[in-house]
Amino acid sequence: MLQGLYGGLDRDKPLIRLPFTDFAVGTVLLALTGLIACIVISLMFHFDESTYTHCQVPNYLPSISASISLVPERYIWRFCIGLHSAPRFLVAAAYFSFYRGRFAKSFPDMGLSVLALIAALAENVGLLLLTYVSSTETYSVHKNGFITFAACSLLHMLITCRLWQVIKKFSLNPEEITSFRWKVRLFLFNVSFCLVAAYFYRRHNKYCEPIIYTLFALCEYLVVLSNMAFHMTAFWDFGNKEVMVTTPAEDKRY
Repeated sequence: MLQGLYGGLDRDKPLIRLPFTDFAVGTVLLALTGLIACIVISLMFHFDESTYTHCQVPNYLPSISASISLVPERYIWRFCIGLHSAPRFLVAAAYFSFYRGRFAKSFPDMGLSVLALIAALAENVGLLLLTYVSSTETYSVHKNGFITFAACSLLHMLITCRLWQVIKKFSLNPEEITSFRWKVRLFLFNVSFCLVAAYFYRRHNKYCEPIIYTLFALCEYLVVLSNMAFHMTAFWDFGNKEVMVTTPAEDKRY
């Protein structure tokens, strides 16, 4: 339960109280730790398998799909993303509650808020799908999960930037202005490297040149890292809030 966004906490007994800043950092660190661990283990112990492509040309970095499809990497990734996904659903709901309070009287912006919620939920579902169905198990399902994740991630970031542009116009809060600026920067960075990654991927498949797939993998890392950083901007958006786990107070009757 997120204090400040949901009412009625005076009636509850808190079991756990956690500053939202710690909650946001911990959620992102789960995914980041899993990603780094999988890439490092792949490079150290499964270099040939993780960097192999059909072109059979020199390649020095594994793609994320390759690095999370091996053992034990796949189990590390699934563990981290499994823990990471539940807070992501909570954050999506928290943002929708926040937008609903800001845009209750603006039908177009409220519609965008609903779309942002749907995109955030679909992004997380796509991430879970590509995580729990690896490319070596059922490639078509993994591919569709990746497409859902990537498309909904970009849509969510775009809509979020638009909504925060409106918020910035009527806000004197320096944290909200900082959040908006970083959201825009990270969105543009993410889009740019998505396009560059797509270029290298297509070029690799068409010409089978050495190193090109390595450049694709590097761009893929930057896309995922910028996505994580975008979600970390919740650090500013809900910096004065708390996440609470509560139990209802006993209803005493005499």
